[in-house]
Amino acid sequence: VQLQASGGGLVQAGGSLRLSCVASGRTFSNYGMGWFRQYVGKEREFVAHISRSGGSTYYADSVKGRFTISRDNAKNTVYLQMNSLKPEDTAVYYCAAVRFPVASRVDSVSFYDSWGQGTLVTVSS
Repeated sequence: VQLQASGGGLVQAGGSLRLSCVASGRTFSNYGMGWFRQYVGKEREFVAHISRSGGSTYYADSVKGRFTISRDNAKNTVYLQMNSLKPEDTAVYYCAAVRFPVASRVDSVSFYDSWGQGTLVTVSS
């Protein structure tokens, strides 16, 4: 599956952004979807995951209560709504797809089969 992420930009602390990731090439509803982020000079880290049906979601502790992952299988799109943004949320955000999701591994970079190109989110203080 090919993934195209968008929606990044510059926002002030406390503001909101919504990232989108459109999938093509395969049946989108067959894939669990995740969002990761990467700081400059750091490894990619888990942000959120949503199951194939959308019935289960998982979040990193650092974003719980502020970020919401959702999906629209009719539009082949997964979203990341980011509220109450902080300067430490500044990173490149990547969407990823996994054909056979396993709950215990959704936070692992190596678990995912396909990756989007990344979209930069910058939060100013």
